[in-house]
Amino acid sequence: MQATSRIPVNTRHKAASKSVKAADVVIPDKLYFRIGEVAGLCDLPAYVLRFWETEFSQLKPVKSSTGQRMYRHKDVENVLHIKKLLYEEGFTIPGARQHLRSENKVDRKQSPLPFPERSASDLKQIRHGLREILSLLSARR
Repeated sequence: MQATSRIPVNTRHKAASKSVKAADVVIPDKLYFRIGEVAGLCDLPAYVLRFWETEFSQLKPVKSSTGQRMYRHKDVENVLHIKKLLYEEGFTIPGARQHLRSENKVDRKQSPLPFPERSASDLKQIRHGLREILSLLSARR
């Protein structure tokens, strides 16, 4: 009888889920994805997605009238980002949560609007034109 080594199913699945990199996933152009589709895309069990919903405020799929979770494109991106933090970068769940919060704070800082630079003479000319328009409109009354 020949001795063969067998990998337990759970271990094999874990190794497979870690081998698919978040950057390798192509998200189809759809409005909504069901939890099974997201689980397949991200190579994660559905129960992990449901658990992550309780742990990460960024994951909030809407629910259909029948109670089915419907993930948007942004939700799938968030799942992939969380997976990358946990599986590839080695964050703990609290560490990933904190990292995502700090990323949000950086994203919220608003950059100034890219107004073109105007010289003082340009602004005087614009102001003069606006006053002419105002006087024309006032005269019509």
